[in-house]
Amino acid sequence: MKEPIRIAYLYEDLMNTYGDSGDVKILRYWLNQQGYTVQVDNVSLGVAFNAADYDFVFFGGGQDYEQTVVAKDLPRFKETLTQYIEAGRPMLAICGGYQLLGAYYKTADGTTIKGLGILPLHTVFKADARMIGDTEFTTEFGTVKAFENHSGRTYFDDKQMLRPLGKMVQGYGNNPDDGVEGMRYKNTFGSYAHGPILRNANIAKAIAQLIVTSHEQRVGQPTA
Repeated sequence: MKEPIRIAYLYEDLMNTYGDSGDVKILRYWLNQQGYTVQVDNVSLGVAFNAADYDFVFFGGGQDYEQTVVAKDLPRFKETLTQYIEAGRPMLAICGGYQLLGAYYKTADGTTIKGLGILPLHTVFKADARMIGDTEFTTEFGTVKAFENHSGRTYFDDKQMLRPLGKMVQGYGNNPDDGVEGMRYKNTFGSYAHGPILRNANIAKAIAQLIVTSHEQRVGQPTA
């Protein structure tokens, strides 16, 4: 029997706005189709976490209050997540999770909340200009259709290091100015697309294949 694929769901109990857990369920389906069993662990407040023990990390979105709570706990994961991301292991961060990988996000009342600072991006909230509605954007995996609902506007601080996940056809994406949606750095993806995004089979299958590769690398490593 194959060793189970291990997925870490960061703060599942706090960061699950607009059904983001559907992304994990969809990945489980596609991985099951390939003959793998899947173990999903909720890594939340006070829980120990070593990203190297996992084949995929998922980080969903949350409301302002929940993000503030998570932001206080999250720094203890910075080293292990940085190593995981830099090693090219797969991760998907949606909305609030995407924002928290960056340097900071500034809330509607002007409060600046520090993110992990792993990726060179930042987010500014514009409460009077909410971006909501159906979205469509083109990616290297094909066209993606989803839904967005956010006041945060995310900007890349290093456009040489980060590349957009997609180019907007409909909707706002990262912000109203750049015409792009989401982010990719190595095999880490960030997106504002709910719906969930992985109901689009093209991108779901692509990420599932990255997870299988990650799994094969992990289980193939000699035990220390």
